[in-house]
Amino acid sequence: MRAESDAENAAGAGATKANGTPVAPVVPATPVAPGAPVAPGTAAGAEPAARSRRFPSITRDTARPEGSGRAVPGAVSTPARQWPMLSVLTATAVGLLATAFGHPRVGCLAIGVALIAASVMRRVLPSVGMLAVRSRFTDMITYGLLGAAITLLALVMAAPKPWLVIPFMESAVRFTVR
Repeated sequence: MRAESDAENAAGAGATKANGTPVAPVVPATPVAPGAPVAPGTAAGAEPAARSRRFPSITRDTARPEGSGRAVPGAVSTPARQWPMLSVLTATAVGLLATAFGHPRVGCLAIGVALIAASVMRRVLPSVGMLAVRSRFTDMITYGLLGAAITLLALVMAAPKPWLVIPFMESAVRFTVR
């Protein structure tokens, strides 16, 4: 089918797309003199395509994050290759279970420490598997800030008595809740 449309296009009959819209014939941008040398790898009469430095308008593939390779060689089973991610998920699950069983402060501390550990692993280890989501710097900052925020909130939690007292915290909460 494509050969027929190319043949029609070359004959000047005017090809049409599958939906019936006409397609303009392809005309070389500059005429090629007969007997002129042709660059290797190009068809006769076609110009070599210049590579654009612009980003493509349609993304064909997504680049893998830096350090997203396997944490352990491929001969090991899949769960063992993803040990950084599994350790963070396990610590988070422990924190969620502690919260579900009535110990919210301990649970939040476990989740916060898991995220801080994820930030440290992302910085120290050359390859962390599925723990790598974005660039190394962005992952470190995101995991670290979220872990620090959750840990700080667990420490200043008012149930039943805070483990860490920040003097301006009570007035800031009253100001924002008003």
